[in-house]
Amino acid sequence: MPKLETYKKQAKLLVRWHRDGNFSIGGRIRQLERYRTLSDREALALKFPLTEAQEIIALEAGFASWAELKASTEAAQPTSGQPETRDTAVASAKPVLYVADVDAAATFYRDQLGFHIDFLHGNPPFYGSVSRDGATLHLKLVYEPVFVAGAAERQELIMAFVETPNVRELYAEYLAADAKIVQKLTKQAWGGTDFIVRDPDGNAIAFVG
Repeated sequence: MPKLETYKKQAKLLVRWHRDGNFSIGGRIRQLERYRTLSDREALALKFPLTEAQEIIALEAGFASWAELKASTEAAQPTSGQPETRDTAVASAKPVLYVADVDAAATFYRDQLGFHIDFLHGNPPFYGSVSRDGATLHLKLVYEPVFVAGAAERQELIMAFVETPNVRELYAEYLAADAKIVQKLTKQAWGGTDFIVRDPDGNAIAFVG
């Protein structure tokens, strides 16, 4: 877990972006329930104190409040005599999927695959994030296909691997949701069991048990 000082810097950066009129801040402000319906311009017109920026940072880190985040980070600090975790330690990776419509893609992942929409930047959105439990996928707007037509299918390209402890139950859930499953549940030679779903933009997501 990052140090509290890192979260403080992130909150101050949000305040600075808001002060500078950076429209990308709108999607992050809309994560606060009371601002859910604001446009980007309305979000920039708000008074935006550091306390609200801290509230957003806490939500993005998975906490209900800044106080809860602060208590958790302080509790996670190493006690005397224990080696301190390096600031350069790798915590997680988030695949970026290229899509033609960020809003439509986020809606697909929410309604068909059970993900939660974390944020959408821009109006209309040009970048977003969806997550389910410990898996997070980022969505980036592109105006033309990244691959030659049909290449992703011919080469069987996988855009993201999502590990799950209950792959059979998830497979049954997605069958019921009529998701586009391009590889049925399969026991692989390397020992795992997986299936592959393709989203409306052609991105293949492998769910692996």
